[in-house]
Amino acid sequence: MNKKASIALATGLLLAGAAAASAAGQQSTSSPKMAPPPSASSTMSKPASDTLSLTSTEQKSAWKDLNGQAANQNAPSGFQPKVGAAVPSSIKLEPVPTKAATDIPSLKSFDFAMVEGKLLIVNPSDKKIADVITG
Repeated sequence: MNKKASIALATGLLLAGAAAASAAGQQSTSSPKMAPPPSASSTMSKPASDTLSLTSTEQKSAWKDLNGQAANQNAPSGFQPKVGAAVPSSIKLEPVPTKAATDIPSLKSFDFAMVEGKLLIVNPSDKKIADVITG
C-alpha cells in the first residue's frame, strides 16, 4: 500500500507542477497585452490629428505619390472639401500607402481620398479633413 500511495502522491505533485508551469506560461504571454500603450513620445509616428501642415515640397510629393492611387470621386451634394469638414460616409477613404508614408512620415497615420480632383488627407478616427492638396 505504501508504494501505491507514494506513486499516487508523486503523480499528483507532477501534475500540479505541470499545471503551475502552464499557468505561469499563460501569465507571461498575456502580460504584454495588459501593458499600457506606449506614450506618444516613444512611438515613431504621431497619431493623426485634424490639422496637418505640409510644406509645398511635401504637398507636391504627396500629390505625386497619391494621385491615381484612389479613384476620383464626386462630392456629395452640399459637401465642400475643406480643412475641418467631416467626410461623408459615401466617400471611400484609403490608408496612405507605404511609399507616401516613407516619403512624408507625417502622413503615415492618415487616410486619403481623391474628390473632384482634390486630394483629401483625412484623420481616420473622426473622418475630418486635415489637409486639401490640389495638383
